[in-house]
Amino acid sequence: MPTIIITGASDGIGAAAARQLKANGHNVVLVGRSKAKTEALARELNAPFHLADYTQLADVQRLAGELLDHGRIDVLANNAGGIMGQRALTSDGFEMTFQVNHLAPFLLTRLLLERLIASRAKVIQTASAAANIFGRNFDVDDLNNERGYTPQGAYGYGKLENILFTRELDRRHRADGIAAVSFHPGIVRSNFANDTTHLMRLFYHSPLKYLITISPERSAQRLTWLAESAPGTDWQLGECYSGRKPMPVAFKDDGTAARRLWEHSETFVKPWLG
Repeated sequence: MPTIIITGASDGIGAAAARQLKANGHNVVLVGRSKAKTEALARELNAPFHLADYTQLADVQRLAGELLDHGRIDVLANNAGGIMGQRALTSDGFEMTFQVNHLAPFLLTRLLLERLIASRAKVIQTASAAANIFGRNFDVDDLNNERGYTPQGAYGYGKLENILFTRELDRRHRADGIAAVSFHPGIVRSNFANDTTHLMRLFYHSPLKYLITISPERSAQRLTWLAESAPGTDWQLGECYSGRKPMPVAFKDDGTAARRLWEHSETFVKPWLG
């Protein structure tokens, strides 16, 4: 029975995907921030769960150690993320949007990498087409979003970082058996914007959201498809998918930005790689 780890599983896409994958007979391991929500879903699915706060990299380090106790990891779905409000630094010294959307899942993946290689695992990143809307001016030398910060800009950069991380993970470790892919989940009805004071929060709490959004269940089908289908046959490694087709990415990169993002990230998380 394949073991699938889903972060951001306490609500929204993650919870819906966990239900779908559990119903399909997989061993699902839940990771969430909210103890009450994650615990409730774990009881519903009779599934193991772990708690982690991505604003604290020591918590991610602890989480990785706990996840290694599960043995084989067939799929790691890095689904946790969100849009924030005013620019703020975490206790680790990184801009919060950058840490929650990219640096924490990067660290988790790095800490699990040997196990992922041994399991010939799929690593799935929940990215977003926001990378195309807000990520065009991405600067790999300003990962802490110190210049011209806006909530939507930082989020767009974070989602582009998910795409670039997927490409570089594929470049570095495809030959080791890792199958890396990212995907756009659609515009989803969820609690995704709860942590921001940005206008996006007003949209997500207004009747307008029902006109152009899709349900978490429908969005989760995209994650479920990637988790269950065959890399190299049903989808191409290193790509970002929207539905079942590769999504064009507006930011043009010859591989340099992806490589430098990895190198910078590796330097940032070095204290927690111990």
